[in-house]
Amino acid sequence: MAQIIETIDVDVPVSTAYNQWTQFESFPHFLDEVESITQTDETHTHWKVKVGPVEREFDAEITEQHPDERVAWNSIGGDTEHAGVVTFHKLSDTTSRVTVQLDWEPEGFLEKVGSLVGAGSHAVKKDLKNFKEFIEKQGSETGAWRGDVEA
Repeated sequence: MAQIIETIDVDVPVSTAYNQWTQFESFPHFLDEVESITQTDETHTHWKVKVGPVEREFDAEITEQHPDERVAWNSIGGDTEHAGVVTFHKLSDTTSRVTVQLDWEPEGFLEKVGSLVGAGSHAVKKDLKNFKEFIEKQGSETGAWRGDVEA
């Protein structure tokens, strides 16, 4: 299993960064490979992604969520296997650190080679940069879900 850990500092309060991250259906605005996400209930989402020529669909379940601290998930069903967590850290009243840890199982020759040369890490780093630009330009979140999901 491959693991990616990337971090970025954003110039918004931690609650703003966290609130935006809970708006899963907005992810296509800053995650390059995400075509769409549909939130089916408070803890389940359906993803459509396209990486190069490969299209995938899968469901994900939020396995833990604590406002302004973390969101963790696992894929369930579909044709990809991964799990992850994003954590939020207050650096000041106006600056936050967002850290993404993603564990995934590369499938097929191209994904395995890509994993070896760090393509996944590069993609996550780019997506976090896109998130930073998105949320800083917005200045505020587009919505929020502040529910708590125990592990």
